[in-house]
Amino acid sequence: MSELSAEETAAAIEAGRVLFAQECEFVMGVRTEADLPPAELPEVAFAGRSNVGKSSLLNALTNRRTLARTSNTPGRTREVNFFRLGGSGAKRLMLVDLPGYGYARAGKEEIERWNKLIEDYLRGRGNLRRVCLLIDARRGIGDPDRKVMELLDQAAVVYQVVLTKVDKEKAGALARIEQMAAAEIARHGAAYPEILATSAAKKSGLEELRAAVATLAEQT
Repeated sequence: MSELSAEETAAAIEAGRVLFAQECEFVMGVRTEADLPPAELPEVAFAGRSNVGKSSLLNALTNRRTLARTSNTPGRTREVNFFRLGGSGAKRLMLVDLPGYGYARAGKEEIERWNKLIEDYLRGRGNLRRVCLLIDARRGIGDPDRKVMELLDQAAVVYQVVLTKVDKEKAGALARIEQMAAAEIARHGAAYPEILATSAAKKSGLEELRAAVATLAEQT
C-alpha cells in the first residue's frame, strides 16, 4: 500500500473494513488432504510457527473473540481450519488457519502429520491466492520459517510476511527486524515485497492487513 496515493489507500482500507465487517463462519476443520473442501472461493491462508499468534490475529481481524481458539500452549491448532468470510451479493473469500509449525507439545507422529498436511495444502491448492506468513517480531525470520518460504517459492504461491506482537518490541529493535526481513524476502521469488507489522493486542496494523486481504476477495 506504500505505493498507493492517499485516496487509493483510503479506498483500500474502507474495502477491507467492509469485508471484515461481514459474517465470518467456521466451515470445517481438516486433518487429511483428502478431506479438503472444494476449491470454490479464493483462499488466504495464515501460517506461522507455533505460538506466533495466528489465532489471536484472526480473532482481531474479524472482530471476534472466539473465531479461532487461542492458547498459551504451542501447537493448539491441529487441523486446517476454514472460515468463510462475506455474504451473498458481496465480496467473499475463505480464511484458512494452518497448524503451527516448529515446536509443539505433541508426539512425533502427530507433528509429522501436521507438517505433511501443511505441505500438501500449500502445494496443491489452486485457489490459494496468498499466504500470510506470520513472524514473531521479537524473533525475526528463523530456520523453520525459511523452510516454509522455500516450499512456497517452489510451489509458486505468493506469500506476505506479517510481523506479529510488535507491541512487545522496542521501536529500534523492530526497525532492525523489518530491515533484515526485507533483505531476506528480496531473495525469494514468491515473496510479496511489502511487510506488514501488526499487534492483535493493540489492534495496530489490522487496517492494512484487512485491506491487503480484501484485494484478493471474489466479487459475487
